[in-house]
Amino acid sequence: MQKAVVFDVGRVLFQWQLRALFEKLIDDRGELDWFLANVVTEEWHFGHDRGRALADMVAERIAVFPQYEMLIRAYAARFNETVPGPVAGSHELVRRLAATGVPLFCLTNFGDELWQIFRPTQPIFDLFNDIVVSGIEKVAKPDPRIYEITEMRSGRSGDALFFTDDNPDNIAAAKARGWDAHLFTDAATLESALTGAGLL
Repeated sequence: MQKAVVFDVGRVLFQWQLRALFEKLIDDRGELDWFLANVVTEEWHFGHDRGRALADMVAERIAVFPQYEMLIRAYAARFNETVPGPVAGSHELVRRLAATGVPLFCLTNFGDELWQIFRPTQPIFDLFNDIVVSGIEKVAKPDPRIYEITEMRSGRSGDALFFTDDNPDNIAAAKARGWDAHLFTDAATLESALTGAGLL
């Protein structure tokens, strides 16, 4: 069976920074840093990745930080502004792989509702055979169950899957299942790994 490549999305295919949105909305640098460390944090955001409803999360956060209601609502309404653009070089690798017929998949920790907003804006995803989204499955990396779902959806397992992700815990979980897993640092290093695996 032909080996497939599985990409993470955030910080592999696309830059992702909560700061990219909120630096437009909070002028004071100290307040911005405090807000991102205590109010709209990455850990809080990951609750949506794991399947929590956005409306529930936003309402609960506003109850704790009512003075920041408008900013918390902006997180949901303007989420796409937390994605400044593609990771340099990654989309070119996707296009090269697709052009040679390599099967492509995504395995992403991404909230269902925010994914429905983000996905239509990015035609690069049209090149993928399938995309496994944690918020839809209600289980997130590095839980082994989402890797099993990816195996079922791709029809492959073990070293028939080449996986790249920027999170060491997610890479370790993939390696535990026998995947050919490579920690993403930049597109040039990934290109070398793909070439070494005979995929480019």
